[in-house]
Amino acid sequence: MGRKALRRGRFITFEGGEGAGKSTQLRRLVEKLQAGGISALATREPGGAPGAEEIRKLLVEGAPERWDAVSEALLMVAARRAHLTTTIWPALARGDWVVSDRFADSTMAYQGSAGGVKREDLEALHRLIAGDFAPDLTLILDLPVEEGLSRAQRRSGGETRFERKDRAFHEQLRQGFLEIARRETQRCVVIDAALDVDIVHEAVLAAVRERLKVKV
Repeated sequence: MGRKALRRGRFITFEGGEGAGKSTQLRRLVEKLQAGGISALATREPGGAPGAEEIRKLLVEGAPERWDAVSEALLMVAARRAHLTTTIWPALARGDWVVSDRFADSTMAYQGSAGGVKREDLEALHRLIAGDFAPDLTLILDLPVEEGLSRAQRRSGGETRFERKDRAFHEQLRQGFLEIARRETQRCVVIDAALDVDIVHEAVLAAVRERLKVKV
């Protein structure tokens, strides 16, 4: 069953390829919301709940070929179900805003557009675990693949198995996110993540103000 009718808070997601700056922009947005008196929770996928964090380790560690795309999709939706039932839905029911670094669009882009799993199969998996639940707003941070991978390699924490996939994978991934944005214009806003971090932050705030009609 979908939870859209039950929630009182708002659900915002950040999406994009590797090194797009999602974590930084998410943190800055949550801080801005909280400063404005909005109770906001930062979370991430895969992860965001104890069981989901365990699954995250399986997904991001090891060799790129450790899992095929179908196996990845099944692991992703298992983690997402735990994330929804443990973290996202309870927070929204309390009236909190939830801001997540990745959600279902990443599955559609990584395992679908770049991995080759059929869109209708991924949509069926999402309906199984989440019904008609979807974000109120999705901010897609877009930048050229080479720059994104270069940024990702410079950050601490080491490479994930997704970062080690080939250039063609990451090009398909970028196009997958842009296709989602073209398909769902009411929900998605594409932001040029190659710009200065402060300019990107202002673009994020502008999108939140315009789409969710809130002062931040």
